[in-house]
Parts: sequence; structure tokens; C-alpha cells
Amino acid sequence: MRSSMNRRRTKKGVVALRAIFESAFDITYLLTIFTLGVLILRGGPARRGELPAQLAGWTAIVLGFGDSFHLLARVWALNTTGVEAHHVSLGYGKLVTALTMTAFYVLVYLLILRRWPTARETRTEGTYRPLGPSPVMSIVVYTAAIVHVLLVLLPQNDIFSADPPLSWGIIRNIPFLILGVVIIGALWVRARGDAFYRFAWPAVTLSFGFYLPVVLWAQQNETVGLLMIPKTLAYVWLVVMGYRAFAGKHNSDPDDALRAAGTTTPTERA
Repeated sequence: MRSSMNRRRTKKGVVALRAIFESAFDITYLLTIFTLGVLILRGGPARRGELPAQLAGWTAIVLGFGDSFHLLARVWALNTTGVEAHHVSLGYGKLVTALTMTAFYVLVYLLILRRWPTARETRTEGTYRPLGPSPVMSIVVYTAAIVHVLLVLLPQNDIFSADPPLSWGIIRNIPFLILGVVIIGALWVRARGDAFYRFAWPAVTLSFGFYLPVVLWAQQNETVGLLMIPKTLAYVWLVVMGYRAFAGKHNSDPDDALRAAGTTTPTERA
């Protein structure tokens, strides 16, 4: 009798500590992401109208906006009646997060095209192209994004239930994985020579590497869900790269930012 009471007391203590730690982590993460996004948008390059800087700032804002729906709902659940009693609100949070993550990676793709254009893309910059300077890659990215959004919205996901089907969790993430693979490949090819973004491709790789086991096994083993912590840190790492690139002290001189990106200044081209 006494041992069972001790076990229940211990379990309650563990749950309380988890709620405190997870809540502090989630709120700190959201504040950090929003702060960095605002600082990027208020930095010199963004205020001068440079599209890559504006895209970098909005990727952070979109990321924080989407994650806040899920994380704040989770913080509320952990500190009230428990996650099990809030599966509807958490389902809405997961839905919004899934949709905004698609938008996040489309913005990252646009950032890739604008900050690291190939020589051919630079030569044809003034030519109107509905799918941008890299039509094949654009078709894959936009198709994967649209299919992912449509799959997320299907009722078969049963996303508001306490036990959504694993099969649909896998199906809807297939186009999302394809989108991620294209982004990782593009970052590896184009950004690894950038002084600020050279580690962008491993950051995105790690985020997917930590996310996929959660999709596959978190429902069977709750401990696997802890992988969302390093996944989240990988996103913070990516946003910090954008902050350093577009809101750092070097941005007082526009030519320094161009040199850091591995491009030439107007004077050097002349």
C-alpha cells in the first residue's frame, strides 16, 4: 500500500518536473525565434529592401508563429489537466504547425534562389519565368508543398483524436520529406561556401533526422518524443545563421555582406 503511494507520488513529481522543464524550454524557444526574426527584419539589409534578408526574417517569424499554436497548447495542457485531456486543442496546434512548416521551407527555398543564384540564374535574372530561375527544382518543391498541405487537411488523419492513425502520419510526411531532401541538397550545393550559412544543410538534415523517429515511434514510446528538443534546437541554429548573416555588425558595410556570401561587389564586377 505504502509502496504504491510512493510510486504515485514519484510519478506525479516526475510529471511536474517535466511540465516545468518543457514549458520553460518551449517559451524560451518561441521568444528566441521571434526576437531573432524581428532583429533580422530590423537589420540594415532588410531595411534597405534586400530580399534575402527579408526572407530570412520572415522564415523565423513563420516558424515561430506556426510552432506557437502547438507549443502553447502543450504548455497549457501540461500545466492543467494533462496532455491526454487536450487532444483536440493539440490537434489544432499540430495542424497549424504542419501547414506553416510547409510555408517555412518554401521561404527557405526562395532564400536559396535569391542569396545563392547560379551563374545561369544571374544571367537570366531579368527574364520572366513563372516557376523561377530553376523550373525543375521549383516544380518539385511546389508540388511537394501543395501535396503535403492537401494530405494534412484530409479527414483521414483524424488529427483531433487521442490516437490518430500512424499510417496517415507516414503518408502525409512523404511529400514533406521530399521537400526537405531538395532543400538539403540545394543548401549543400549552393550555401556551403557561405561564411554564415555553410552549416545550414546539416542543420536541416538534423531537424529531419530527429523528426522522423517521432513520426514513426512516438505513439508507441513516449520517450521518443524527446527528440523534438534537438529538432527544435536545429531550427534555432538555422535562424541564428540568418541573424549573423543579416543582422550582424558586418552589415554596416553592404560590400562586406556580399563578400561573406561569396559574391562580388558592384565595384569588383566593374
